[in-house]
Amino acid sequence: MKELTKIQRWLFIIGGALMVLGAGLYVFMWNQPIVCWVFLLGAVLFASMQIAQAYMGNSLVIKRLKNIMTLADLFFIIAGLLMVDNAYGLLRPMFHDITSYLTYVYNKWVVLLLIAAILEIYTMHRISSELEKE
Repeated sequence: MKELTKIQRWLFIIGGALMVLGAGLYVFMWNQPIVCWVFLLGAVLFASMQIAQAYMGNSLVIKRLKNIMTLADLFFIIAGLLMVDNAYGLLRPMFHDITSYLTYVYNKWVVLLLIAAILEIYTMHRISSELEKE
């Protein structure tokens, strides 16, 4: 795997910390219109630095795992966007009634965040074990 520079490593760490801080404070309903942006900023920083860490080898397994990790990063960003929508109701006018909005959009950021976290943990451990084999 391509090593990140010192600045990229710091941005990666800061992005992860902002994601944890934003999600935690959002769940505890502390100033949700602001902390949703904190989470989204953290997700963008985290995802962009992780995507910048390219794999230069020939292993198809690691390439496939890296693609799954990129999908998880995309899910983190979409979860952040849905969190922003949850705080501001930006997508609400697109639905004819409140029931459809609540069914299809409202609080679905939690599901995407959970899926992204599971994929991230899985791929992180599999990539590290595959790199040890090389």
